[in-house]
Amino acid sequence: MGKRKASAKSKTDSTPEGNSLLTDFDIHLFKTGKHFKLYEKMGSHLTTMNGKKGTYFAVWAPNARAVSVIGNFNHWSNGKHALQPRWDESGIWEGFFTDIKKGEAYKYAIHSNTGDYLEKADPFALFSEVPPKTASIVWETNYKWKDNKWLDKRKAGAGKPKPYSVYELHMGSWRRKHEEGNRSLRYGELAKELVEYVQEMGFTHVEFLPVMEHPFFGSWGYQVTGYYAPSSRYGAPEDFMYLVDCLHQAGIGIILDWVPSHFPGDEYGLYKFDGTHLYEHEDPRKGFHPDWKSYIFNYGRNEVRSILISNAMYWLDRFHIDGLRVDAVASMLYLDYSRKEGEWIPNQYGGRENIESIVFLKEFNEQAYSQFPDVITIAEESTAWPAVSRPTYLGGLGFGQKWMMGWMHDTLKYFKHDSVHRKYHQNEITFSIMYAFTENFMLPLSHDEVVHGKGSLIGRMPGDEWQRFANLRLLFGYMYTHPGTKLLFMGGEFGQTSEWNHDQSLDWHLLQYAPHKGVQTLVKDLNALYKQEAALYQYAFEDRGFEWVDYSDQQNSVIVYQRKAEQKEDLLLVVCNFTPQTLQQYRVGVPYRGQWKEIFNSDELQYGGSGVLNQGKLVTSPIKYHNHNNSVNLSLPPLGITIIKLEQEETEFEIGS
Repeated sequence: MGKRKASAKSKTDSTPEGNSLLTDFDIHLFKTGKHFKLYEKMGSHLTTMNGKKGTYFAVWAPNARAVSVIGNFNHWSNGKHALQPRWDESGIWEGFFTDIKKGEAYKYAIHSNTGDYLEKADPFALFSEVPPKTASIVWETNYKWKDNKWLDKRKAGAGKPKPYSVYELHMGSWRRKHEEGNRSLRYGELAKELVEYVQEMGFTHVEFLPVMEHPFFGSWGYQVTGYYAPSSRYGAPEDFMYLVDCLHQAGIGIILDWVPSHFPGDEYGLYKFDGTHLYEHEDPRKGFHPDWKSYIFNYGRNEVRSILISNAMYWLDRFHIDGLRVDAVASMLYLDYSRKEGEWIPNQYGGRENIESIVFLKEFNEQAYSQFPDVITIAEESTAWPAVSRPTYLGGLGFGQKWMMGWMHDTLKYFKHDSVHRKYHQNEITFSIMYAFTENFMLPLSHDEVVHGKGSLIGRMPGDEWQRFANLRLLFGYMYTHPGTKLLFMGGEFGQTSEWNHDQSLDWHLLQYAPHKGVQTLVKDLNALYKQEAALYQYAFEDRGFEWVDYSDQQNSVIVYQRKAEQKEDLLLVVCNFTPQTLQQYRVGVPYRGQWKEIFNSDELQYGGSGVLNQGKLVTSPIKYHNHNNSVNLSLPPLGITIIKLEQEETEFEIGS
């Protein structure tokens, strides 16, 4: 729909004074930045007023001189369904119309004080037309949830240690219907195929790249225009609710990517919404992202903070979402993010910190955890900003977890080295422990690592084909035994060989080949081990859950460490061999005397390995090694990880160990 000329104002079903969903208290909260359930009042709502059924509209456009609702019901003629400005100087326009029904496409026709005529989608729309169409749709969700058991379990587990094994995916390209024009799966189809797959693989959570409505498919959802609407590409809002419900009933949590850091400049969207810079900063030095060519929210404006935090609460409330991962937090924290000198404005103290954004992020987290204490918020934050995942009352930003970008960069850099050179880079694989407990870290092997020419994960592994697959298995084993929670982007779990393409399905046909099937089996077993062994998650964010045994064997490129839990019998000893050489009779110090057992080995034949295992009972010897009184000899598989656990302790054991 293109621009339309203004038409003469005509007769409407105007709203009688006082006949509004918004109360004076709502307006007070909105204007002070403290209304966090605006989705109950703003936008379009099917309701009854004065005994009549119809649709109520409310939109914030303080710099408009006239606003009306346009759609097929009035032949897209502005003025026929005019909204009235509220008398409280809130900038909100509202109206109630009996002839606008559920399912009607609409926009707001705005005559600005600047002289512009604009046609804008509803910022609070619950449903939108399928792109490339851009109108909002009058809607109300009517879904009967069946996930009470999940929500009860989630509530009972609030604040307790738990495994997070997150399967990150893009709905539009996870699996496609090639026989139907290579179309993406719909929410209802994902509710069957995705749920079955994630349940079989043993992941605890899925994380969806943004499901909010977005005009450009190639943005992967990160250029949001419809913050309150699940993308209509895959179905109606109730269909997405059904997908969430099915995941919950299968015991799987849902994390959504949430993007309060920027928005695109599409003419029907938030940019210059009422002819002025309403949502964004007017000065491009504060309001424009040079990297993404998008616009930055004005976090200092009370109404904008209310709208954004209400949006976060909307997904947690109405869609039962279990967590929000906040995109591009670093870009929100620094005024000079990706800017040269002279291209940014210091804060009032002359610093580079975005104080308004910091206040917003803290308030977002405070509201999320006060209203939903059993959910999780996660920051994608790539700098050394302190206390990102510490409570706000301790001076932190208040997130529950933070992506461990340093671990990701160092680990992938290390694995890229040919094994013969790794002895010169031992610090790259061990350095992460130096800061592993400064935040509640999640280890991300995310979508960002398999795009923009980076290739696939397995494509970065050195050596011949066997070594590349062995390296990938070792990488995953190392990730699952390293402190922190886990995240893996789709396709990595079976060794996708090509770079991710959002216009194509994953290469599921690769699973007919043994090496790819072996990697998938390994990830499935790692998920099971992760959930089974308390030492891998109980103290995931605390140094008492980890202890180095040996990080100095550079010559062999071997590292040895313990993962600990509250019960000493849960202790695991992990040995990683980063070379293709099998190391026989490799002595490792152990804290307890007795019989140990290998519980995991990435070199098993079923994974595509060479079968160098430590079978049978591993009996300790009273030989001092690695500062322990007892030790055990192991066979270290090539490019492999082995995990052993105490099976039977002898009565004599190390005092104080």
